[in-house]
Amino acid sequence: MRVSTSWMQQQSVNTMMERQSDLSDIQSQMGTGKRINQPSDDPVGAARAVELTHLDADTAQYQRNIGSANGRLGLEDQTLSSVSNVLDRVRTLTLEGMNATQTDESRADIAAELVQLRGQLLGIANSKDSQGDYIFAGNRTAAQPFVSQGGVSYVGDQGQRMVAAGPGLQVATGDPGSAIFMGIATGNGTFAVSAAGGNTGSAVAGATSLVDASAWDGGSYQLTFTAPDAYEVRDGGGALVASGSYDTQKGGMVAFKGVQVAISGTPGVGDSFSVAPSSTQSVFDTLDGIIANFTQANTGDAPMQNALNGQLANLDQAVGSITRARAAVGARMNALDQQSSLNDDLTLQYQTALSGVQDLNYYDAVSKLSLQSSALQGAQLTFSKLQGMSLFNYLK
Repeated sequence: MRVSTSWMQQQSVNTMMERQSDLSDIQSQMGTGKRINQPSDDPVGAARAVELTHLDADTAQYQRNIGSANGRLGLEDQTLSSVSNVLDRVRTLTLEGMNATQTDESRADIAAELVQLRGQLLGIANSKDSQGDYIFAGNRTAAQPFVSQGGVSYVGDQGQRMVAAGPGLQVATGDPGSAIFMGIATGNGTFAVSAAGGNTGSAVAGATSLVDASAWDGGSYQLTFTAPDAYEVRDGGGALVASGSYDTQKGGMVAFKGVQVAISGTPGVGDSFSVAPSSTQSVFDTLDGIIANFTQANTGDAPMQNALNGQLANLDQAVGSITRARAAVGARMNALDQQSSLNDDLTLQYQTALSGVQDLNYYDAVSKLSLQSSALQGAQLTFSKLQGMSLFNYLK
């Protein structure tokens, strides 16, 4: 095979260009600190780097979502704490007003403060967050959720705003106001006791309890005193369910169908109390009921005590609703904190893996730089030698 001088020179030039290209790649890698600066450097590694970059970006977004959710949930918890403080004050005033030493005038003063507390409670229920969104409006965050037109009505929806806190993990960042303030069970949450309006004696229904859930059938019953010291209980169809004696001096518990009702005072013949399954009532209606009793004249008697005992039971259920809501908020915040820690771990893993895929090993790079420099110098030396090799030079 004939090898021309020009061909050998061209081969030398090509070799020098390749070595220069290799040296340029090493210099570029050392300048950026990245082993992969374009997909052609390592197609498989580049694809893996893109995947890891996306996973790291997703985790960073989850962390931002968690920060936002924690802020909103923290604000909800603070707001519910304020509601608890208002309800505690309402309870204190109610117990104070039930004292027999109070007069109609002093009860009217208590009612005036309760009116202010009701307004304060309504304002808290219509609280906004830092973005101007209503906290307890469900998904209708731009519209005021509670409207007072005589009574208070809820005009938000039943939705919950959710955020993605991790792969497949959605966490609610709020609660609809209807679940917290409106649909609250009356009585003790299972059944409620109310005195008949025509009672003539001084009997007052006090504490109630469910002692045997299996015996309670959820029916409606009528407790009637056939004499000051005797009673009977009949169901909705008039069938006798229970009967017994009653001590007018000591009072006592009336028990039937797994429930107990404490009675005190001296009942009149024919006085009765209804025992029925709990219904639902808003916390605002409970306050309205308490205020109404304190603004009536001459209410320091058994009818007022019975009415207020019932409203106190309803108030306790409202307090329980707030407590459960705060517990749910706390549980979500705990879940977010745990997910945040997990996301931090995942971020570290992704970044470590990404570094292993695309970051440059400087020790190897320095060695390659030395080798490529030597190779280029060798190619240049070879080229310079070839330039001087020709037949004419030989003939000289």
